Amino acid sequence: MNEVIRERSPLLPDRHQTPDFFVCDIFDASPKGDMASMEHPIFSLSTKPDVRIRRYENGENFVEVQPSVKGLATVHDRDVLIYCISQLMAAVNVGKPITQVLRFKAYELLVATNRATSGDAYARLRDAFDRLAGTRISTNLVTGGQEVYDNFGLVERVTIVRETREGKMQEVEVKLSDWVFNAIRHNEVLTVSRDYFRLRKPLERRIYEIARKHVGRQTEWRVSLEKLQNKCGSSSTLKEFRRLVGAIIEEDEAHGHLPDYSISFDCDNDSMIVFRSRAALSVVPDSEGQKVAPLSADAYHDAKLAAPGWDIYHLEREWREWMTEPPRDAEAAFVGFCRKWYERRGAP
Repeated sequence: MNEVIRERSPLLPDRHQTPDFFVCDIFDASPKGDMASMEHPIFSLSTKPDVRIRRYENGENFVEVQPSVKGLATVHDRDVLIYCISQLMAAVNVGKPITQVLRFKAYELLVATNRATSGDAYARLRDAFDRLAGTRISTNLVTGGQEVYDNFGLVERVTIVRETREGKMQEVEVKLSDWVFNAIRHNEVLTVSRDYFRLRKPLERRIYEIARKHVGRQTEWRVSLEKLQNKCGSSSTLKEFRRLVGAIIEEDEAHGHLPDYSISFDCDNDSMIVFRSRAALSVVPDSEGQKVAPLSADAYHDAKLAAPGWDIYHLEREWREWMTEPPRDAEAAFVGFCRKWYERRGAP
């Protein structure tokens, strides 16, 4: 009897062991993208299957992207990675453990990335998984302090865990590549605007990513049209690329639709493109002539949640004009201002 007691653990069995995957359940996670693929043209701008092998060089760094028979992963396929990165970073920020394997409901990904939820949308999502898993990358770019020279996929594995009788996927399991996971673990990511998912044109999305990576907290950033074309990964002629960018500039001048940044040709040199931070341009002095630094994308995200439906840049101007002295925590103060604004006025 004593031997039985010694062999038997005093603990109850662990009936619900921690799974070897991360369950995506953070519904208001800020959209985030990895810096490396914001900097370099990993994703195709084409809406048709793109089966060309691409190699890009920038100084000593190179990226070679190899498609599968279904073509390269597209800029719109990137939504899957943004969703996965966002979920993991939100978990890290609240102290939750994360893994390289994620499990999520396909419906929630579609909603979070502003996609339709029809049967065709699920079919397009399945195609996106195939292209992400099939696209292979060789590079010497550094993520997480490591140089990666081997050939790898953006996504190492995709498994549809549950599927309805109608063929709609319910749960999906994705294993991210070491390259992407290293970027997450070392916080080499940037928050992107939720309005990114509302941009229709692949080139608009790519241009926004480049601006997000390079403008940062500066007032503006300039780049030659030729270098911008290379960063976008566009296969158009330079003349055609100028026309495409010019059309986006005209629309932005008319509607201000690009999130966070405006874009224009340099008035003195039309071979240069100028990106300007809408936030930095809205900075106004307080009553003593002091300025509050530009706000981060996270602050705008929180402000939009605090005052749904309101133009956040309009509220920022109201807040900056209302201030009498710079607050200690400008971003918390701005979000609090937006919350009170909404409580008093409701939806616009």
